Amino acid sequence: MNAYYDYLNRLVNDHKQEYRDWPGLKWLNTYEAEKHQQQRDKLLLPFQQDALFKGTKPYYNHLSKGCELCGQGLWSCLFITGKCNANCFYCPAPQTHDEVPTSQGLTFETPEAYAEYINFFGFKGVSFSGGEPLLFPERVLAYLKALRKHSNPDLYIWMYTNGIKASEALFDQLAEAGLDEVRFDIGATNYNLDAVAKASGRVPHVTVEIPAVPEEKKRLMDLLPELINSGVTRLNLHQMRLTPYNVKKLSKHDYTYITAERPIVLESELAALEIMNYASDKQLDLGINYCSFYFKFRFQKAGYRKQIAKKLADRKATITESGYLKTSADNKLSYQGILLSDASKLNAPARHLVLEHKNYNVLLANAFATKVKNIPDFSQKCKTSCATPEKEPAFSVWKHEVIESGLREY
Repeated sequence: MNAYYDYLNRLVNDHKQEYRDWPGLKWLNTYEAEKHQQQRDKLLLPFQQDALFKGTKPYYNHLSKGCELCGQGLWSCLFITGKCNANCFYCPAPQTHDEVPTSQGLTFETPEAYAEYINFFGFKGVSFSGGEPLLFPERVLAYLKALRKHSNPDLYIWMYTNGIKASEALFDQLAEAGLDEVRFDIGATNYNLDAVAKASGRVPHVTVEIPAVPEEKKRLMDLLPELINSGVTRLNLHQMRLTPYNVKKLSKHDYTYITAERPIVLESELAALEIMNYASDKQLDLGINYCSFYFKFRFQKAGYRKQIAKKLADRKATITESGYLKTSADNKLSYQGILLSDASKLNAPARHLVLEHKNYNVLLANAFATKVKNIPDFSQKCKTSCATPEKEPAFSVWKHEVIESGLREY
């Protein structure tokens, strides 16, 4: 069997096994796929030529600077808390407990430790997320002020919020402390724009960032002029995904699930693209981007690996587009990833990274290895594009060398 399709079939089997207790879930079948593929191709046509990040991020008009930094691997997301005060049916995680601020599994008990981390690894963008950051506004302000005091003045900083705890006074404080952008999930407040109005004119950039909920497509289209009048300059639409946490709620909706690396909602993607087409047809003065699962899964993960590797890998190491360290010796190709963890979590790490405010474990994790036999150098062959290898081990080498292009066909 073709190695690529064998990989996709394994995803199908794995997901159906994981959600075997939910027999009512509707998985995309081959009979329906062609019809939906034709619909998506048509919806993508106006944006395909300008789509960024190997065609995984189609957009209308313009993107936030934060979105560009995210795709380039120059962004760090700090989860201020794990607790949220909303109850969105599409939320992929429970978000019920307050926790020490974390990023990429690393804990940052002090603002100074996080600012030091940002500086050391050269991140150019930071976002505050959760949970709901505004449950702990003093915490947000402390980390924001530390970044502005200790980091590059060009650092772009934004915050995600559901807006439930929003106030004009709080946004004044955040703007004065140096927040560049605030992104509202208005789905948490039944698409109410009161919180958006409180930030508009205070924080430099106001964005709405929500999952593309199929049932709310028409409602959101009708709301676009009001978004613009409220001071919103960008709308970011995410693809909904299925998780063990939200399956109970999502199963009540008539959604079709695609077995990507995580199960994703087909109708959510189509809704996002329809909204973009509507805005384009109406020539609305609003930037809209579709943040596809494939963009997030491929570019966010690879970007973080590359940013860490550029700082910690041996200078002679080859870093692939996917962010792995590539070595070739004794007719063997090997790929490894660099993992950071809190220094207290492991007793015998391979090495320590010792900074002033925090220490880290630095570990090399083996990702893939194979004997070299007629395997091309995909880092050179695929600088523009190339066909997916049909056989192993070339397919696995390709996966660790390059980032797959485009939105995968249904």
